[in-house]
Amino acid sequence: MMLLRLIVTSAMMVLLISSLACQKESESIVSIALHPTNANILYVATNDAVYKSRDGGGTWERFPSFSARRVTTLAIDPQLPATIYAGTMGDAVYKSPDGGQRWLPHNVGLKEHVSFVNQFVFHPALNEKIYIATTVGAYYSKDAGREWEERMNGMKEVHIVTSIAIDPKDPTILYGGTTGGMYRSDDAAISWKRINTGLIPESELMASMALGVNAIEIDRMNPDRVYAGTTKGLFGTKNKGAVWERIGQSLPDPFISSMLLHPTEPSVLYIGGPAGVWKSMDSGKTWKAVNQGIATLNIRALAMNSKNSQLLYAGTNGSGLYRSTDAGATWTAVPLKTAPVASQ
Repeated sequence: MMLLRLIVTSAMMVLLISSLACQKESESIVSIALHPTNANILYVATNDAVYKSRDGGGTWERFPSFSARRVTTLAIDPQLPATIYAGTMGDAVYKSPDGGQRWLPHNVGLKEHVSFVNQFVFHPALNEKIYIATTVGAYYSKDAGREWEERMNGMKEVHIVTSIAIDPKDPTILYGGTTGGMYRSDDAAISWKRINTGLIPESELMASMALGVNAIEIDRMNPDRVYAGTTKGLFGTKNKGAVWERIGQSLPDPFISSMLLHPTEPSVLYIGGPAGVWKSMDSGKTWKAVNQGIATLNIRALAMNSKNSQLLYAGTNGSGLYRSTDAGATWTAVPLKTAPVASQ
């Protein structure tokens, strides 16, 4: 039953697709991490390696393998951006203190059988406080990843946590997306309560393919408004998850793997999935495909530059990385070309 549930996570979808023999190295982009202040610096994880660019994607450095397992997600410390975190498939967490040159395991307190690390989320003011979503639960570190503790009280009926979001104005409030719907914590993840009204009927919760919440976005202007991108469509709430409503029914594919919400214009929303990148200007009421220039529409990851909302990146499951400088109107391929290694 749990194995079947695992299939619905976006991370597992990537593995299934990338296992095809025709898939070439680095054509599947699993995760994108953008430097918070320097638009020239970004990291991407593929099914094969982690890459870093210092020139906006012109050239790339490919890091030697630091894990026996695949990297599934990347995150940059928002206050110490030389510090990078990598989550893996079965090898838990690695951390680099120097922009990717050295990677050290940071797994104290994590279960040995941690399968996927799906996401890192930082406290908005205290960057040493980090939450992670994994396929064996939610975990918290108060010391920048040196030690982790499980935070699953109230969430015991579901073990696979696919996504986490933290309220930017009140960081004691968190949302946890799972393969059994949504949960909210009002006490910094000490405890969780299920908030599935309008999201999934109770009668369906125990189904093996119930509902995976792959992405959560909180409106920074009005944190009571939250969006959930799931394996069965897009949902929104105006009251912190007390009631959800289905939106975006006109989208051609209900599976949503990634989502972006404009930081200062919260009516602007992007979603990515098997049908490409779609953009809404009216909080999800109407949608327009924004895929000009993208060769493979199966989107795995989306990222927006924090200082320039026109600058977007999209990672695909078949044709690599793309960049848009006009808010998604057009896209250009960004090949992961590695620069020659300088002699020492």
